[in-house]
Amino acid sequence: MTTLTEIHRAGTFIIMAVSGRPALVRHLAEMGLLAGKRLTVIQPASGSTGLLVYFQGQRLAISDEIAGQIQVQPLSAFAEADLLPLATLAPGAQAIVGKIQGDGQLRQRLLDMGLTRGTMVQLVKVAPLGDPLEVAVRGYKLSLRKADAEAVQVERVGAHE
Repeated sequence: MTTLTEIHRAGTFIIMAVSGRPALVRHLAEMGLLAGKRLTVIQPASGSTGLLVYFQGQRLAISDEIAGQIQVQPLSAFAEADLLPLATLAPGAQAIVGKIQGDGQLRQRLLDMGLTRGTMVQLVKVAPLGDPLEVAVRGYKLSLRKADAEAVQVERVGAHE
């Protein structure tokens, strides 16, 4: 992972973690800058001028000090990263969908349910016998069979890394 200050080209990135003083982390969270959110770097930092990003429909100027606390990963990197099945996450863990595997019908059904590349998911809970799994995705909760969740390849983000 790299910080926003280390970005030297425009592009789309996923926020992997936000560190720093608790007050700063809370302030950034209130603005919506949380792990799993997508942002676009419009103008990378040059010298000590900070950088310009597009986030949730707005342009934001971010100072070098704050940009150094935001760890990101290019959206394109999720295809190359070491991905693991959604079914292997611990309850409460958050992840970004990197890839959907499986036959045509299963893959299409998962995509139709909102499990697309770059989407933030959280494993809410697992049934007592291990099947099904409850997953929070795009503001709603979804129950998936464990076999179907094995087809969703994810990368962990946030505190559960």
